[in-house]
Amino acid sequence: MPLLKPPFLSLLWRHKFSGLCIVLVVLAIVGSALWRQTQAAPPAPSSVVVTRANIETTVTALGNLQPKRYVDVGAQVSGQILHLHAQPGDLIAKGKLLVEIDPSVQKAAVDAGRASLRALKAQLVDQSAQHKLATQRYARLHSLVSDGATSLDDLQSAQATLTSTGARIEQLEAQIAQTLATLNADEARLGYTRIYAPITGTVVSVDAREGQTLNATYQTPDILRIADLTTMTVWTEVSEADVGKVKPGMRAYFTTLGDDQRRWDGKVRQVLPAPPTQTSIGAGKSPASGNSKVVVYTALFDVDNADSALMPQMTAQVAFIQEQAQDTLAAPFSALTPVGASQDVFTARVKHDDGTTEVRQVRIGARNRYTAQILEGLKLDDVLLQNDDNVANPKG
Repeated sequence: MPLLKPPFLSLLWRHKFSGLCIVLVVLAIVGSALWRQTQAAPPAPSSVVVTRANIETTVTALGNLQPKRYVDVGAQVSGQILHLHAQPGDLIAKGKLLVEIDPSVQKAAVDAGRASLRALKAQLVDQSAQHKLATQRYARLHSLVSDGATSLDDLQSAQATLTSTGARIEQLEAQIAQTLATLNADEARLGYTRIYAPITGTVVSVDAREGQTLNATYQTPDILRIADLTTMTVWTEVSEADVGKVKPGMRAYFTTLGDDQRRWDGKVRQVLPAPPTQTSIGAGKSPASGNSKVVVYTALFDVDNADSALMPQMTAQVAFIQEQAQDTLAAPFSALTPVGASQDVFTARVKHDDGTTEVRQVRIGARNRYTAQILEGLKLDDVLLQNDDNVANPKG
């Protein structure tokens, strides 16, 4: 006979089956919810508004300040410095006595030259008298020879004496001229023992001391530097990648490390045609490679320094202005998409009040790293949808 299941086992089986069904239903609901969540629409892109702004296209570089006009004052004669009448920072007028060098050697040379000159002039006076006498004697003998009162030998002897005294006079005159030239040079060297200011300006450095002995035999030793600080020149190092964008007459401005709020303006005076040296980035070390070198060219422009706020050797953070637009329509590059290889044509997605969007073609003008001038395609207060890729990688 078949075995019969007890009633309580049948009931237990039915309850287990119902519980399993409930678990499966719950899992299906949770899975469906998770799937719908993963399939939800992505968040709407952020938006920006077309505004008005000032935009500049610039080439940036570093430079340092130097006086436009300065003079290194040196010694043209050797000797000990007896007096030094200038110190760094002194305001000096042109013609002021700056340095006195011991004049003993130069004065002795001048005295010797003057004595030699007097001696030669005395000899010239004597020789002139001898020449005059020889001239008179020759004239007498010449007339006597015609009458047969003297011999031809006496006349020829008188003629030789006359010629000799004349030659001696010419020799003395040449010696006097030579001695006078030497004396003038010695007097000039004596004058060099007192050094006067060649320009009006400020003493910016002093490289010598009282009591120091100067040797000017082979080169002129520098004593001090005088600079006119009312006009400064910015010597700017422009990389070879940017130097073609910098032209004479281009507007430029800079700030200093000590005052980044004040801006000094000028115009490029000159771009030197050859690099001064091949320097490495960062005082000999390139960020990319310790052996990598870059070529830089020097651009010069002048700025007024009437208030003496600028000092020599200051570091200048320079910007050369290629393009400039004041109070113009502007939009960030994060809302613009380039069209092909064009540098001036982009597209923008404009969002309307009803939630719809429109793609417009936009032409831009001046630009900086993040913002572009809008020439065509957009108007003030247009709402633009940003591109996520552009937000992450703004236009450089």
